[in-house]
Amino acid sequence: MKLLNTTLGVLFAGAISLAAQTEEAPAAEIVQIDGAKIGHWTMDFEAAKKIAAEKKLPLLINFTGSDWCGWCKLMDKGVFAKEAWKKYAAENVLLVTLDFPKDKTIVPEKYVARNEKLKDQFEVRGFPSYVILESDGETKIGQLGAGKEKTPESFISEFKAVVRLSPANIEAFVKANPDEAKAYKAALKGVKDAKQELSDWIATKPERSEENTKKFQDFQKSIQTSQDELVKF
Repeated sequence: MKLLNTTLGVLFAGAISLAAQTEEAPAAEIVQIDGAKIGHWTMDFEAAKKIAAEKKLPLLINFTGSDWCGWCKLMDKGVFAKEAWKKYAAENVLLVTLDFPKDKTIVPEKYVARNEKLKDQFEVRGFPSYVILESDGETKIGQLGAGKEKTPESFISEFKAVVRLSPANIEAFVKANPDEAKAYKAALKGVKDAKQELSDWIATKPERSEENTKKFQDFQKSIQTSQDELVKF
C-alpha cells in the first residue's frame, strides 16, 4: 500500500508539473496554409508578399523544422507564442513559415520545392533562421537567430534594429523629417562604419588572447554606442 501511495503521489506530482509547464509555455499558433494576415504565421508566401507591398510592411521568414528542431520549438514557445510578440506583430510585420519537417504531411506538396528554392536563395544554412525582407518581398535586409535567453521584448528590439536600417525606412524618415535628415544619415553611417570595423578586424583572423578579447569588446561597445545614437531618432 505504501508503494502504491508513493507511485500515485509521483504520478500526481508529474501531472501537475506537466500542466504547469503547458500553461507557462503555450504552443505557437496554428500556421495558415493559404492566405495571409498581418501578424499571423502563414505558409502562403505570395499572399504575404502582396499584403506587405500594399501596407509597406516588412516580412519575417521563419525557416524552421517544426517537428524536430529544438531551438525552433524553444523560440516558438518562448517568443512567438507570447502576447507581447503577437501584439507587436499584429501591426508591424507579415509572418511566413517555411517548414522543413520530418513529417512530410505537414507541408503541402505545392510548397515543398518552393521552400527549398527560397532556402537556397537566401543562403540559409541552419534552423531556425529568421530572414527579414523589405516590403517588396525580395530584398533581404537582415537575419536573426535563436537564443536561450531571448524574450519577445529582446527579439522585437533586434527586429526593429534591422528594419530601421532598411532602404524604405530610411527614405521614409528622411522625407518626413527633412530638418533631421543630415544628423540621421550621419548616425546611420556611424552604425555602418562601426560594424565594418569589426568585420575587417575579424577578417584578419586575430589570435585568441586577452588583448584581442578586449579589442572585440571595444568594437562591440562602439557598435552599441552608434546604435544608441540612431535610436534617438
